[in-house]
Amino acid sequence: MTRTITYYFTSSSPWTHIGHEPFLEVVGRHALKVEYRPMPVPEVFARTGGLPLGQRPKQRQRYRLLELQRWRDRRGMTFNIQPRFFPVDPGLADRSVIALIARDRDPGAYLRRIFETVWEEEGDISDAGTLAALLDEAGHPAQAVLDEARGNAVEALYRLNADSAVAADVFGAPSYVLDGEVFWGQDRVELLDDALSSGRAPYKP
Repeated sequence: MTRTITYYFTSSSPWTHIGHEPFLEVVGRHALKVEYRPMPVPEVFARTGGLPLGQRPKQRQRYRLLELQRWRDRRGMTFNIQPRFFPVDPGLADRSVIALIARDRDPGAYLRRIFETVWEEEGDISDAGTLAALLDEAGHPAQAVLDEARGNAVEALYRLNADSAVAADVFGAPSYVLDGEVFWGQDRVELLDDALSSGRAPYKP
């Protein structure tokens, strides 16, 4: 029986970018089904005790930049840790992923290009034209997807993803939830792989 893993993220997250390919490798190796759940992270933070980046103490902000460099090197990646368009509003990008899912399309490759656009190409993913080009590139009907992404139905699903995240004990991005066990952060991908390989029962709080 195919196992399902729920993937909570937001399009602007550098940690989601760093973990996306390793996560998809684990998904492929274990033949998992992925439920993609883009979520409005500020809302999740507000409900779980998190702080937006600009409101965190300066020591934490500086340490974040160190960790980005460490993990960038560890994963063999190249990207700007302070790109031109960051912070950026990821709402339309997140909702475009939801619109793709509603069309029963796999958003994995499109997501990869979103992350690359922010962190490697320094593009603006809050811009509809930028997203349209990425959707076209990935073989999706750009205008239709973006129209749906702006609609009330997709906005409602976006808010429901926040509810689902909080109910699952998710408080940051990326988070991977397997059988109720939360793996928070791209640096937990290897632990997720271990859990799948061992076949152990999920840990409980």
